[in-house]
Order: sequence, then structure tokens, then C-alpha cells
Amino acid sequence: MRLRISGILISCLGILMFNCEKRGETDSATFTKADSLTDVYLSLQDSMLRSWNIMINDDNQKITAMHNLLHELMLTTANENELQTFEEQLDRLADLRYDQKSMAKEDLIEEYDFASNSLVTELISIAESRSEFAYNPTLQKLVEEIRIADQRVDLYREEYDLITQKYNNFLQANRSYLDEMNLGDSLIIRPLFQMTYGE
Repeated sequence: MRLRISGILISCLGILMFNCEKRGETDSATFTKADSLTDVYLSLQDSMLRSWNIMINDDNQKITAMHNLLHELMLTTANENELQTFEEQLDRLADLRYDQKSMAKEDLIEEYDFASNSLVTELISIAESRSEFAYNPTLQKLVEEIRIADQRVDLYREEYDLITQKYNNFLQANRSYLDEMNLGDSLIIRPLFQMTYGE
């Protein structure tokens, strides 16, 4: 009786394994070039978006640190009007920022960079000129945070350019296949930062 049950189990396992192998062969046979291109396309698009979001998030954190530095300075000054002007400029900074399409216009990046760099320089200069800077760890920490974030800008732009260039090359090399796949507006060559700083 045990032998019969064992034999039935072995037969069932054999049939199951045979069917699984057949199904695997069928699945791989139906995996087309279009599937492969779609997979690469989506992966590149995802990497590009992730790189962009990391860069923008870091810039947002730098702006937040500048706001915090301003508030800290306002606590220790009699001349709030000058600092209020900086606060208004910081509020407008995010509105000046380019996006993945508008950055094709070089002047938008240059305008944003000029506004951002001016604010960074002026706020750090004001903070460091204060006598309390030497013994105020909050001021020191915020200045350092802003400096480090400002130094990362080019690094994040280069990383974005690297993945975006791969994305653009992929689009150009596979344009005819991708057009047939009806991916719509997403098949646009993306502008690079290197266009603005000539690297």
C-alpha cells in the first residue's frame, strides 16, 4: 500500500515538474523585444526620476536651513527689516526653480543659481559676522549645513546628467521600436545641466 501511494506521489510530482518546465518555456518564448525595451525604458525613467527627486529634495533642505538660519538671526538682532527682505527672497526662490522641461532654457538655471548663490553668500556672511557666532552651536550647525548642501549641487547635477544621457541615448537608439509602443509624450529627449555649465 505504501509503495502504491509513493508511486502515485512520484508520478504526480513528475507531471507537475514537466508542466512547470513547459510553462517556463512558453513564458520565455512570449517575452518579446518590445517587452525588453519597455523594461529598460521604465528602469531608466525610474532612475532619472529618482535622481531628480534626490537633487530637488536636497535643494529644498538647503532652503529650509537658510530659513532656519534667518529665524535664528532674527532672534538676536535689532534690525529685522534687513532680514525680512532675505525671508521674502527665500520665499520666491522655489518659484524661480526650473523643472525637467523648463531647464532647457539656460537663463532659468542661471537666474536660479544666481539668486540661490547670492542668498547663501549673504546669509553665511551675516551669520559669521555676528559676535555670537563663535559660541552659538545652532548658528554654526546651520551655516555648515548650508555650505555642505551648496557644495553638493554640482555633484547631484552631474549624477542627473549621467542617467539622463543614458536615457536620451536609449531613446535615440530605439526610437522606431518605442514609437510603435505608443508611449506618447514621454519619448522626449531631456535637457541636461551640462548645457548650462559647458562640461
